[in-house]
Amino acid sequence: MRANTRKIATATKIALMGVVAGMMVSGCSKQEPGIAPQKYTDSLFAVMKADRTNYTKLIIKRLGPAGANVIKPAEHWKDLENGAPLPAQMFRAGAESVQELTDQFTYSLQSQWPINKQNAPRTEMEKAGLKYISEHPGENFYGNEELGGVKYFTAVYPDVAVATPCVTCHNEHKDSPRKDFKIGDVMGGVVIRVPM
Repeated sequence: MRANTRKIATATKIALMGVVAGMMVSGCSKQEPGIAPQKYTDSLFAVMKADRTNYTKLIIKRLGPAGANVIKPAEHWKDLENGAPLPAQMFRAGAESVQELTDQFTYSLQSQWPINKQNAPRTEMEKAGLKYISEHPGENFYGNEELGGVKYFTAVYPDVAVATPCVTCHNEHKDSPRKDFKIGDVMGGVVIRVPM
């Protein structure tokens, strides 16, 4: 199972690097080299959102009770013989793999109501962005921040509950600080940071 997870993470890395390479080439001109940070992060998020939504709907949702005897999505999936990572864990695996390939951007899944405390916002920009997207459904948040002497363009995109297993897991998890999520609710956000 771990080999399959690595294959999926590798495919995600290749897709993201393709987007990055395509944007770098298409954005080059004599008047404006590169690409605007917002367009760059919007494009990266489009790939991430598509991968995350498809993994949730095409894999996790289909593995409900009927698939539980064969492959079981679970928080502690590594401890199971036929375990599969949850969507948030799969997303983190992709983010960690991308960090090994490039320093041109980082991304993470965060929430104001994280089950896993490592997914809580740490910077003031992350906190402001997560608050904004939860109060303004369908909108993104963009800003600039300086961390460790480096200036960053930081974008925060809504992470919306797209399937019943997402809502059920968060509402029933013993460590969840919020237990009233519904399909379509903003459960957190994808934070993309690009060094300027």
